[in-house]
Amino acid sequence: MTTWSRFTEEAPRVAEIFTRRHRAVGNLCMLGTLRSDGFPRISPVEPRIFEEMLVIVGMPGTTKFRDLARDPRFCLHTATVDTKVSDGDAKLFGTVVDLPARDVHARFAQDLFDDIGLDIRREEFDHFYVADLTGASTVEIVDDHLDITIWKPGEGERVVRKH
Repeated sequence: MTTWSRFTEEAPRVAEIFTRRHRAVGNLCMLGTLRSDGFPRISPVEPRIFEEMLVIVGMPGTTKFRDLARDPRFCLHTATVDTKVSDGDAKLFGTVVDLPARDVHARFAQDLFDDIGLDIRREEFDHFYVADLTGASTVEIVDDHLDITIWKPGEGERVVRKH
């Protein structure tokens, strides 16, 4: 499993751009999943980095989480508000693993309360999805060209330059 900590070691540039863009828009990302009929679904989500894991949780009973329960593949895209992508853009790919550890859930809920004041400390999670990253990419405008940084586990980062 490629955890967040392993990802940041192998892909420091991609991780930095993802983290910066993720924070810049209040942790909002767009989550791509597959619907039961095979068509893609795009949904807003606020993933969190917690205890060296990328955690994707949210309101219980939503279709995006039913999608992930059926097919764990996902794409997570930082919310882009600038059509010129002047601050970069990032996408993460992978699968999710449902982590049933109640002690982790409790620590996560406490961390969420301490960080933003959202109190879900007495609630149970339908699903507690942790990302197993299988790939990532970023786009950056650098001077007169576009740099696309691509990462796959065990291969490090590589940059494709487009003029």
